[in-house]
Amino acid sequence: MIKKIFKNIGPGTLIAAAFIGPGTVTLCTLAGVNFGFNLLWAMLLSVIATIVLQEMAARLGIISQKGLSEVIREEIKVPFLRDFITILILSAIVVGNASYEAGNISGGILGLETIFGKSTLDIGDMSINLMSLLIGVIAFVLLYIGNYKFLERALVALVLIMSISFLITAIVTKPNVLEMLKGMFIPRFPEKSLLTIIGLIGTTVVPYNLFLHASLVKERWSKSEDLKLARKDTVVSIILGGLVSMAIIVSAAAIPFGDISNAADLAKGLAPLYGEFAKYFLALGLFAAGITSAITAPLAAAYVAKGCLGWEGGLKSKRFRFVWIVILFLGVLFSSIGIKPIEIIKFAQVANGMLLPVIAGILLWIMNKKSVLGSFINTKTQNVLGFVILAITIFLGVKGILKVFNFI
Repeated sequence: MIKKIFKNIGPGTLIAAAFIGPGTVTLCTLAGVNFGFNLLWAMLLSVIATIVLQEMAARLGIISQKGLSEVIREEIKVPFLRDFITILILSAIVVGNASYEAGNISGGILGLETIFGKSTLDIGDMSINLMSLLIGVIAFVLLYIGNYKFLERALVALVLIMSISFLITAIVTKPNVLEMLKGMFIPRFPEKSLLTIIGLIGTTVVPYNLFLHASLVKERWSKSEDLKLARKDTVVSIILGGLVSMAIIVSAAAIPFGDISNAADLAKGLAPLYGEFAKYFLALGLFAAGITSAITAPLAAAYVAKGCLGWEGGLKSKRFRFVWIVILFLGVLFSSIGIKPIEIIKFAQVANGMLLPVIAGILLWIMNKKSVLGSFINTKTQNVLGFVILAITIFLGVKGILKVFNFI
């Protein structure tokens, strides 16, 4: 039974791994600390939106046997528009993931430091975080092996560790189930909660996951008959990811005191109330969240560069490896010596804010093209859901860009 379940687990788990990074963990922690269970509905909405968009990306990958960036390059015939969108995609995902990678690795470090304490190497005036190098080496080895099945299994194991860790932490806090259900199904907007709501949706509905999913499914499946498996994999994995995010909110809501700014603080805050093992479970979950995102972000960037620039070859090709090695190296460098490339991150946030609605709109357009998908185009229901999500992504994109420039 368990062997059968694992056999059918696929790329969806990697997508869940990608969206539950340290940024999501920190945001869910702050949502729980500041607003209790009141914003669980925003996470539920995010999960539904993610399932709808990721199912489209997976269907496109299986039926066309191409990545999303390849299809965009082929289907947009106007040279200026095609070039603009290609540059936007490369900027948002390749440059963006390079700047966010330090955050992914730093999240994994927080988890390790909660258990083992800090470990640094001082060279002159420079202090290098050794935990950062350790996470970088693990990520490098998993990516360099370049075997999709091996990579998938390693990430599935890490996601399961992360999921179990956060879910057990939430159960240990003995939450009020009725209040949780109210928080999930009755939308509430507490004072000063708007940016947190936008953040919860924005860290779950991630543009690079659409590219990653379309590329990964064709590594796993090649026939239209596989769509049923792909859909099941997508729905189950993203629901699991949503439950993990909700578990973090629930765990954080149990803290009645203190200055909590990230999940490592949450782990320390839970220890006096629920025992030392609560701290260890949470720290393990944070480590797994950091390392899975530290692997999927460079992988997504490499797939995007390959599709946008029309490169041949697979996971072991030199150019593919070059992209993810550069992104991983920059992430390790910035996190190990504590540099925060603020301007690059701001640029990446603006590019991502523009990219999500653009890609959601293009994806909807492509999913209605019989020349690409034949009889597997969107149904009316899928289109209606898609356009509602497109409206949400436009709102998110505008708010995100305004926030970067301090207009809100």
